[in-house]
Amino acid sequence: MSETFTQPMMNRPGVPQVSLLTVTSNSPVARQVYRMTLKGDGVQAMVEPGQFVHIKCGSSASPLLRRPLSICDVDRKKRELTIIYRVEGEGTRYLSTLQSEDMVDVLGPLGNGFPLGNRDKADRVLIVGGGVGVPPLYYLSKCLSKRGARVTHILGFNSQEDSFLTDDFHQLGETYVTTMDGSLGHKGIVTDIMAHWPPESWQAVYACGPLPMLKAIEQHMAGAYQTEVYLSLERRMGCGIGACLACVCHTPDSAISYKKVCTDGPVFKLGEVIL
Repeated sequence: MSETFTQPMMNRPGVPQVSLLTVTSNSPVARQVYRMTLKGDGVQAMVEPGQFVHIKCGSSASPLLRRPLSICDVDRKKRELTIIYRVEGEGTRYLSTLQSEDMVDVLGPLGNGFPLGNRDKADRVLIVGGGVGVPPLYYLSKCLSKRGARVTHILGFNSQEDSFLTDDFHQLGETYVTTMDGSLGHKGIVTDIMAHWPPESWQAVYACGPLPMLKAIEQHMAGAYQTEVYLSLERRMGCGIGACLACVCHTPDSAISYKKVCTDGPVFKLGEVIL
């Protein structure tokens, strides 16, 4: 009698799962901003730039909800995942206390990330990030650079003390930095730099950051119909899997039409949702 073998379902690329990952490093990289590297077999599922993970912050019932954190970088050979987070509340304050060899309960990857489409070396691509919206764009830029796309970055921060990853982006392509107080790079906002090129200069634009920044980019790119524009929304989430409806946003279709940022996004094509 022949035996039937079942293919294991764990660690399949792109399939969400709960994993216990080990902290290998966790240190500040800017004011109230930390970079944490996690290691484990669950990293094998993290393949798409722009997706996020949902992390349980602590071993007790409080805080109750997991924290959604974007994936900054993935090294599948080393089984390592990097996240960058800003300490804003009880959950992220707990994360900032973790040390090497501590274990973290991680659910992911979740959501739909940035479509890479047919991007290749003939394409000019613009990547725009603001504040803690910058981290998921790093893995995106690495993926695009591997395809040979000519990538330009514009990164916006409040000040030099709040900036991070600027040297890492410089290694991937042309990079401009803006700060509100002028302590690093251009004094002003990211769309000041975008205005140096006609919107039609790019085959694709990818962005992640605060809502006012995304609205400014939407307005800037409104007439560039040949350019693909994708925006990643940062919304407060509850469950992260589409059950609680805490992160819904309306679509232009009707007053009762909406999409869930956690499962339909966080990345949307320009015009797909109302910002």
